[in-house]
Amino acid sequence: MVTLRNFVGSYFDSNRLTTNDYSWKPKDQLPQSAGEYPKEEGEQLSDTTTVTNYSRNFPMLLHDGGDDPMDTIRCVACQICERECPPQCIYIEKAYDENGKYIKSPAKFDIDVSVCMSCQICVEVCPFDAIVMNSQFELSTPDRFGGLLLRRDDLLKSNDYYHQIHPEEAAARDQKMADEKAAKEAKKKAAAEAAKKKAEEKAKAEAEAKALEEAGEKGKEEDSGKEEAS
Repeated sequence: MVTLRNFVGSYFDSNRLTTNDYSWKPKDQLPQSAGEYPKEEGEQLSDTTTVTNYSRNFPMLLHDGGDDPMDTIRCVACQICERECPPQCIYIEKAYDENGKYIKSPAKFDIDVSVCMSCQICVEVCPFDAIVMNSQFELSTPDRFGGLLLRRDDLLKSNDYYHQIHPEEAAARDQKMADEKAAKEAKKKAAAEAAKKKAEEKAKAEAEAKALEEAGEKGKEEDSGKEEAS
């Protein structure tokens, strides 16, 4: 029924009688990257798009805003998604500081979308909700190798963008993260209170033991004094 409705509508819907005008460029000015085609930036978010909130194409990396996305990137380069990816199209390198200490951030994060099969397994196995599916459907490029290899900076998208393309899913994910954070904080608070209580009980027991010891020594001194007097 969906196919039939769209087929019939293609003959009567005025918006579908002609194809979109992408202003084809001369051969020497063909788009060199995914962002140059179509000409309307973010066309997949326009009112005329056929992409729904539940559509998915290729993965993207989330950050929580700020001047530098790398300061709030959720990915810690744990490489779980790289290991679990069926077509092995993800490549990750961990970042290290000048002292060689791992700083929980990806120095490189590449996805070859010419190999990616949009299975979403990387999303399901990510423990930090750092990788989700984008709905960008137009990735045409004349460079079949470099143009289809998305680097870390190409994959970085803000959480606000995620709310635009998948509002229900993003809201549910944020709520889940908030609940997990609250549970961790409650557990941490309970552990701190338990440790404090244990320390107080230990200090009290030590004080009582010390008092008993002092009382015993005092009693011995009194007994010895009585023996000397007798």
